[in-house]
Amino acid sequence: MATQQRTIDFLLEQAAGAGAVAAKPMFGEYGVYIDGKIIGSVCDDQLFVKPTILGRAYAKPVSEAPPYPGAKPQMLIEADRWDDAEWLGELLRVTAAELPTPKPRKPKRGT
Repeated sequence: MATQQRTIDFLLEQAAGAGAVAAKPMFGEYGVYIDGKIIGSVCDDQLFVKPTILGRAYAKPVSEAPPYPGAKPQMLIEADRWDDAEWLGELLRVTAAELPTPKPRKPKRGT
């Protein structure tokens, strides 16, 4: 079951206080970005957030599960917690703050 666009729209609206929030199509589902950092994914209408020390402490209690077969487990944020926009935004903010800044991509060489 693929993620529905209304799920992405709702999550982006709820997480707007976290910074520059974006969801980009990735492998048939969506990657979730805060200020250019990938902080998680939405797969099968479920929100997965990369585990960090501060994120785990803030999200307690939280379970972990892989977003897709073969993936590393991530924090699974239950849908009933998405309604609290302030809580969700803060979770995404503290997670993004702890993750490294992505390295700039090297330009592709011409052929």
